[in-house]
Amino acid sequence: MLFSPNSLLVSGASIALICGALCAVVLAFLLKSGLAWRLATDVPNERSLHVRPTPRVGGWGMIPVAALAILLLAPSLWLIALGAVFLAAVSQIDDRRGLPARVRFAAHFVAVLALIVVYPVPVAWWCVLGLAFLMLWLVNLYNFMDGSDGLAGGMALLGFGGYAVAALAGPHATPDLGWASAAIAGAAAGFLLFNFYPAKIFLGDAGSIPTGFLAGALGYWGWRSGTWPIWFPALVFSPFIGDASVTLLRRLLRGEKFWQAHREHYYQRMIRGGGGHAATALKWYLVMFVGILLAHWALDRSIAVQWGIVAGWAAVLVLMGAAIDVRWRNFQSITRQPEVDADAPQ
Repeated sequence: MLFSPNSLLVSGASIALICGALCAVVLAFLLKSGLAWRLATDVPNERSLHVRPTPRVGGWGMIPVAALAILLLAPSLWLIALGAVFLAAVSQIDDRRGLPARVRFAAHFVAVLALIVVYPVPVAWWCVLGLAFLMLWLVNLYNFMDGSDGLAGGMALLGFGGYAVAALAGPHATPDLGWASAAIAGAAAGFLLFNFYPAKIFLGDAGSIPTGFLAGALGYWGWRSGTWPIWFPALVFSPFIGDASVTLLRRLLRGEKFWQAHREHYYQRMIRGGGGHAATALKWYLVMFVGILLAHWALDRSIAVQWGIVAGWAAVLVLMGAAIDVRWRNFQSITRQPEVDADAPQ
């Protein structure tokens, strides 16, 4: 190895700091100049958790900074950077004017298909199909989770930071992957400065869609290059994946359109139940941090131990979700007003 783990970690931290500063400068300019509101603004409705119009321009800081850093520091990942930029451009049109769901999903499919075709893996076709589906799901789940102050930004910082540490100091170091992950984590930190409660900006589709793509694409690249096992990206982003997946299944079983905005995610129930944006975000950070620690600890363990940890952590998340559901039902029973009989004397 040309670099020691310590030197790789120092280089990754430096990249993250630079990218964080650049992202913060871009977003500060957009806010101060007023361009942020003209590019894309989220107007609150009955499904929103916020009460005032908020710019959706986080992607304008995160994605260009992260993509440029990847092209400069990890040119072998050029297609991943271009895929993120492509999805950001399409999603910005959706932020501004709205696009049919079929057009959005077609763009997501093109980005994932290009990644798999250009960087193939020697596995059965059905395995490739499953990986493509999982990456398409990751592309969309970040969009579903960009609805609470500090949540998406903090989870991106932690998740890509977890990628970076594993790729730079793990048992199978891959510097280009680590530097790319550090750049995204740093850009997420710059965004989080403006996104934590009370949020001044949100990611918007132009930020959340490519961020989800980057999570899936770098996870795929790390598995393909032998940096980590296939379960590692799922364990790192498990709180996001679990919340969004359970919510999607519930909506599908009720025959609802899963891509439409709603307020049924676990994090939304926590906030609506009185948890507050800041406290909810901090709780999610803690859960994700524990999952990342488990993922890193499991990297050099036996396969049986690795999958045992994955199954055990999944069970813990299921129990957490069940506890939130119970608390939500209790909250609803307390706050629900009794129905008034229209025929009763007043």
